[in-house]
Amino acid sequence: MALVESEAQPTIEDLEKKKKKEEKAREKELKKLKAAQKAEAAKLQAQQVSNASKVGKRKNIKKEAGEDNPEDYMDPDTPAGEKKHLSSQMAKQYNPIAVEKSWYPWWEESGFFVADSSSIKPPFVIVLPPPNVTGALHIGHALTCSIQDTIIRWRRMSGYNTLWVPGMDHAGIATQVVVEKKIMRERRLTRHDLGREKFLSEVWDWKNEYGGAILKQLRCLGASLDWSRECFTMDEKRSKAVVEAFVRLYKEGLIYRDLRLVNWDCVLRTAISDIEVDYIDIKEKTLLKVPGYQNLVEFGVLTSFAYPLEGGLGEIVVATTRVETMLGDTAIAVHPEDSRYSHLRGKFAIHPFNGRKLPIVFDPILVDMNFGTGAVKITPAHDPNDFEVGKRHNLDFINIFTDDGKINSNGGLGFAGMPRFKAREAVTAALQEKGLYRGAKANEMRLGLCSRSNEVIEPLIKPQWYVNCNSMAKQALDAVMDIENRKMEIIPKQYVADWKRWLENIRDWCISRQLWWGHRIPAWYVTLDDDELKERGAYNDHWVVARNEEEAQLEAGRIYAGKEFKISQDPDVLDTWFSAGLFPLTVLGWPDDTEDLKAFYPTSVLETGHDILFFWVARMVMLGIKLGGDVPFRKVYLHPMIRDAHGRLHKRLEEGNLDSTELKVAKEGQVKDFPNGIPGCGADALRFALVSYTAQSDKINLDIQRVVGYRQWCNKLWNAVRFAMSKLGDDYSPSKNTSSRYLCHLAASGYSLY
Repeated sequence: MALVESEAQPTIEDLEKKKKKEEKAREKELKKLKAAQKAEAAKLQAQQVSNASKVGKRKNIKKEAGEDNPEDYMDPDTPAGEKKHLSSQMAKQYNPIAVEKSWYPWWEESGFFVADSSSIKPPFVIVLPPPNVTGALHIGHALTCSIQDTIIRWRRMSGYNTLWVPGMDHAGIATQVVVEKKIMRERRLTRHDLGREKFLSEVWDWKNEYGGAILKQLRCLGASLDWSRECFTMDEKRSKAVVEAFVRLYKEGLIYRDLRLVNWDCVLRTAISDIEVDYIDIKEKTLLKVPGYQNLVEFGVLTSFAYPLEGGLGEIVVATTRVETMLGDTAIAVHPEDSRYSHLRGKFAIHPFNGRKLPIVFDPILVDMNFGTGAVKITPAHDPNDFEVGKRHNLDFINIFTDDGKINSNGGLGFAGMPRFKAREAVTAALQEKGLYRGAKANEMRLGLCSRSNEVIEPLIKPQWYVNCNSMAKQALDAVMDIENRKMEIIPKQYVADWKRWLENIRDWCISRQLWWGHRIPAWYVTLDDDELKERGAYNDHWVVARNEEEAQLEAGRIYAGKEFKISQDPDVLDTWFSAGLFPLTVLGWPDDTEDLKAFYPTSVLETGHDILFFWVARMVMLGIKLGGDVPFRKVYLHPMIRDAHGRLHKRLEEGNLDSTELKVAKEGQVKDFPNGIPGCGADALRFALVSYTAQSDKINLDIQRVVGYRQWCNKLWNAVRFAMSKLGDDYSPSKNTSSRYLCHLAASGYSLY
């Protein structure tokens, strides 16, 4: 085997030589570096001299030519529908009016927002909650629009076949009230002075005027809506769909007519639904402003008085917070186990003003014998609990009020014609005069007010049309609560509990309204020649439901074959929420089997305020499942309610619910908050501010200064782009392969992308 010699180790002399060699190399590199630095400094100095010379020349040129030409910074006029013509130079400051101008007509003309029902792209659909045609949009609509446009633009840029459907709601009660006020203010006329046809013509004129303003506002906000599918809840197609829905539900036995107690608004002169009643808790004697009354009206008082008993048996004392309703009393109820009244079985009390005999009825359901005197006055036509007692004991139902809240002839000659709260004072005085008044004391109570008119609700017995909601509510409840087969998600989840509570305790829905503006109920009353009573509605089984008068005539002829008859259509209209509940279906063409319905139903997301979760959302789900075969949307996103910086709900000052005193206070508050007015901020700043608030709780206290802050932010962005453009050169153009990820980020952040 060959031996490998070990490597020789360096000597001390070798190491010293190596060290000196390295030192010389470092010195050489240092000299080179100093020489390079000296050359660079000389070059930089020469460049600075050159630049100074150029700046001097530019200053001289500027002095010779004068200041910048303002026209270089102004966008030239752009013909409608053309892509915006831009100025040769970016303006030195951000001007939202100038920046946003002219873009939208080009977007619309180019069809950027139009969905294609034959597209192979996955669909993404939102139906804009239709704003009421009662006037201009308010800040709540701007919030809705900003959120939905953010979502829809993000999905559009992500490759979806996006559809955002615009529309308007006819808003039956609200619109009729506004137009009635208008003609009274301008011509001192009522709708009855004009007649139904002329009044409806006035409302259509109002719709055409203010509907156009609403559509203009939506465009100003930059909403990327598909205007080719714009609709109105009372246009021809939607009206046809509403009639079809009514007829189908009636034939399935889900719509019926009945004589029941309703929530009556004496100002609007119509029934309203339970969820349109706001309740206030009154803890003690309280004076309130009531529409139509100059003086304040007292509530929270329990008045006791005595009914004399027949046959000299003494008296029986009852108490009530609505003493005027005693004019319609038809019985007195006591508990069957109350020994104080056992001797009155089969006896009667005598009404002190009209001599009517009031039977003493024994009712264990209503009466608490340990409360008060243990005796309860029964007014079946004007109290929900008394109504049930009246049915159980077959009592008379006597209505004592006119539709406008005055005492009618049933109330007696001494009180007929009096407004109900004036009658309250008169009845109390009359009881005192007869020696039957037994005193009054403070009493806690809940008072129902109409959410639209602030009128005190009066329970009245009226024939109305109802929807039986039980089976549909169960399906709507399961769509959210059935974990294994959930069809719809509610966001935020906190509102699922409200959904469950409302639908588990649902009552039949009163859908008829005593108005002129709205979808007229497709039901005709048949009056037979041999009917003893000729008044419309006298016989509840004489109604026929049909799609039009010709069909109604044929149906009546089939039912009453061989008899002579006449038919007349019900003058009432449908609750606005009935047509609104059909909206996700009808905007896509239902009941026709359209391509839009096939491609876009069910929709993807409903975005709206949490205050109409039951008013609108639940009814859309019930009717969507029943008539469309599926939930109308997969997700429900409920945004917060918007208030001013002080936490007060926003209301339009003019043409709204505010009385003159509230209007004065509101206007004074405006001047105080904005002594110099509200600065113009533009759509982008407003939308950015509104969307930024949505991460908060269920309330938004909108501070206008925050909007102003985002306008300033837009100015910073503008200047940053302006600076970048100055460095890119006149010939710069972005790469066609630029990723859209940044644009998607902007859209998700709330920009309208002007």
